[in-house]
Amino acid sequence: MREIENARDVHELVQTFYQKVMKDEQLSPFFKHLNLDEHLPKMEFFWRFVLLDESGYTTSVTDKHMHMRLKEEHFKRWIFLFDQTLDELFVGEKVELAKQRAAIIGWTIQSKM
Repeated sequence: MREIENARDVHELVQTFYQKVMKDEQLSPFFKHLNLDEHLPKMEFFWRFVLLDESGYTTSVTDKHMHMRLKEEHFKRWIFLFDQTLDELFVGEKVELAKQRAAIIGWTIQSKM
């Protein structure tokens, strides 16, 4: 187990998480229409912005999800899988930061729907 330190670590996090999402009965219907070759680099860029202080990310995460018909159980499942992935791969302060940020994002999107 290691800390999240670089873009390679963020890549591993995002790839592993989305492998779980795409196999998940609750969440996969929301994502199977996406072109993951385009989507995953954007997610990596977002998490590098959050965890590694990489500048330049300006897209509104909330706006991107407003068209989805997500319910509370979908947010809970997303956070569960995200936290699980973090705990399986990494340790340290950035893991806790990622969990906090994911929870805030989920709450924010859910509260605006």
